[in-house]
Amino acid sequence: MIILLRHGRTTANANGLLQGRLDLQLDELGQRQAQAAAAAIGPVDRVIASPLKRAQETAAALGQSVETDERFIELDYGDWEAKPVRDVPAETWAEWRSDLDFRPPGGETLNELGRRVRHGLTDLAADAVNQNIVVVSHVSPIKASVAWALGTDDATTWRLFLGQASICRIATTLDSARLIEFNVTAHLDGL
Repeated sequence: MIILLRHGRTTANANGLLQGRLDLQLDELGQRQAQAAAAAIGPVDRVIASPLKRAQETAAALGQSVETDERFIELDYGDWEAKPVRDVPAETWAEWRSDLDFRPPGGETLNELGRRVRHGLTDLAADAVNQNIVVVSHVSPIKASVAWALGTDDATTWRLFLGQASICRIATTLDSARLIEFNVTAHLDGL
């Protein structure tokens, strides 16, 4: 089983900023979210995380050794890093949603992100048949992972919502992947 865990909240999340590759730590709520997610997941065979601090801190809450894999790093927003989401014009969002090769200035396209995430998942799929592997990542790579499991292209990502510290589960066989759970957040009730 591949268990996808989105990192807990940061100050950029709390302030509605495009965070991308900004390397921020979890805020206080994000730390509590990481602990709650770790308790909900329990012991696993492997833990893999994006190299960014927020993912590494969330992964550390699982209390196991953490492997780092660059393929699960967040989308590179380029010049838009730290820009408020509300400041991206509506026509730019429309163009981005209609073109998987749209590139934020100095950033990365959804097709590029999807390719690197799919390579990472393909490398894990055979091991995940008999192991529970947690991948702690970010909203865009996790959405791309769901698209991989569903056998759709990355345009699907625009139709998905993924909460902070949410859990998704993908079951793998030797020749397929199936989405078992998506955006599970019950463990965050009361935080």
